[in-house]
Amino acid sequence: MAKKKFVLRIDEDLYAAVEKWAADEFRSANGQLEWLVFKMLKDSHRLIKEQEEHPPQPEE
Repeated sequence: MAKKKFVLRIDEDLYAAVEKWAADEFRSANGQLEWLVFKMLKDSHRLIKEQEEHPPQPEE
């Protein structure tokens, strides 16, 4: 799957919380945000079936 790059402006404290959460789960902050967006889209039934079967993989 190709990855789309974009700029995200986010409050410093919010980003720090994301970084800590990501570190707790052995992910990068980017990987954590991607996983979070995926989870929210899946939970709200806004993904097509193929995307649900292939969730984002943690970065190495």
